[in-house]
Amino acid sequence: MKVTLGLLQHACAADPAANLAKTLALAERAAQQGAQIICTQELFRSQYFCQSEDHANFQLAEPIPGPSTAAFQQLAKKHQIVVIASLFEQRAAGLYHNTAAVIDADGSLRGIYRKMHIPDDPLYYEKFYFTPGDTGFRAWKTRHAKIGVLICWDQWYPEAARLTALQGAEILFYPTAIGWHPKEKARHGADQHDAWEIIQRAHAVANGCFVAVANRIGHERPVGGDGIEFWGQSFVAGTGGQILARAGADLEAALLVTVELTEVDATRTHWPFLRDRRIDAYGDLSKRYVDGNPHARSRARQR
Repeated sequence: MKVTLGLLQHACAADPAANLAKTLALAERAAQQGAQIICTQELFRSQYFCQSEDHANFQLAEPIPGPSTAAFQQLAKKHQIVVIASLFEQRAAGLYHNTAAVIDADGSLRGIYRKMHIPDDPLYYEKFYFTPGDTGFRAWKTRHAKIGVLICWDQWYPEAARLTALQGAEILFYPTAIGWHPKEKARHGADQHDAWEIIQRAHAVANGCFVAVANRIGHERPVGGDGIEFWGQSFVAGTGGQILARAGADLEAALLVTVELTEVDATRTHWPFLRDRRIDAYGDLSKRYVDGNPHARSRARQR
């Protein structure tokens, strides 16, 4: 069974309404060109506001369901497409999440995923804004495929990809907002981008599934300074980790890629990593850190 994916990447302006209109227009264009599952970039309704800690930015949040989900539900129903929309969710007064809404091809809100791993790095001050997710890792059977959704910083964690794939996800989607600190680009830029792409291609290999990543473009400086230069290059990796398509670094795009879902079963049959997992031996994965001294571990067990 073939399904066509549409990944949206674009620059964002200061006006949330304009960003929503642009994203809807790109999604409309992708649907008209044959996309059946469309994924937005992370937090597409605004510039990346996490470059500073400012209480005023909480005004950018909205409830789910809310105006953005309603707009995408209408679009999904019109074109019979699945939509993954990345939103700044206001769950309650003082409680906010970085959330992806999954909308099925009949326009119904299929579910949500709240970002589990929240970074706190220079110009990525997400812990100030987002409560860590409590939905767990999830997969949904939609009309066009069984999909899992993770968000940006989640993409560095093999545990997240594995736990989502174990629920039967054929495609892992990652709405993303990642880029370079301009002063670091010359020295570290190529290595940083390569690491980001390699880790996600590895998720495809390890889990025998497709990986689809939508990343924003543009140089954003909402609080002045050097800002962040988002590197775009949205891509889809095949079940063997191969790059099937990649968008440019600075071009607005609706990247369309057709994948064959039967390759998931074929890959997992020929590379049976899920079969050979030693689930009896992975208990330490639930620990923060494992002391490498066997004597210390032995004493701990005796207490």
